[in-house]
Amino acid sequence: MKKLTDIQAIAFDLDGTLVDSVPGLALAAQRMLADLSLPTVTHEQIKIWVGNGIDVLIERILASVSAPESIFDQAKPLFNRHYDETIDEGTQVFPHVISTLATLQQQGYRMALVTNKPAQFLPALLKSLKLDPYFSLVLGGGDVIKLKPHPAPLYQVMANFGLYHDQLLFVGDSRNDISAAKNALCPTVGLTYGYNYGESITSSSPDYVFENFEQLLTILPRPRAEAKK
Repeated sequence: MKKLTDIQAIAFDLDGTLVDSVPGLALAAQRMLADLSLPTVTHEQIKIWVGNGIDVLIERILASVSAPESIFDQAKPLFNRHYDETIDEGTQVFPHVISTLATLQQQGYRMALVTNKPAQFLPALLKSLKLDPYFSLVLGGGDVIKLKPHPAPLYQVMANFGLYHDQLLFVGDSRNDISAAKNALCPTVGLTYGYNYGESITSSSPDYVFENFEQLLTILPRPRAEAKK
């Protein structure tokens, strides 16, 4: 197990890590399919398909109902319109997330959000969930040249914060998150309660595996700047 001795910042995934977004995504998908006169999908299906960005999610939804690939260009704006309407009502913060983020902020950690969710949805969503005060950097789809599992988003976090790879901890719930962090040589925490394509997060071999978000507080040293106060 990798010992964390000089962590200065923490980056977090969003869906399945900080928030349960499946209800809103599922409702948007169901409304999109109804508009297209196609069969519907379930929450459990959406949960398995989340994690590679909206485009891939829509492709998986359409493939599951045997829709032709050519319908994608018609389906995507429908999905985006419905998701704009359902994102607030269908997204809930997981237990202990707010209190843990507040504690980490008080301890002096810089925090970033790194998600494959399109950036256009993030400002309003984070504000409505009262998550926006905790992140000094937010990166979504469209903000980076490559999405997770590519390490580019984490390279961007390290560059923005002026950190080495062993000073940034990444926390996520899926193999995409763990792969991105490993590719960037950052230590990792995998959460068991999120969305990981129906697989156990342990199969991705994160450095730490936690069932509860607040367990993060048990492994983190105080940042050097905080320790000197």
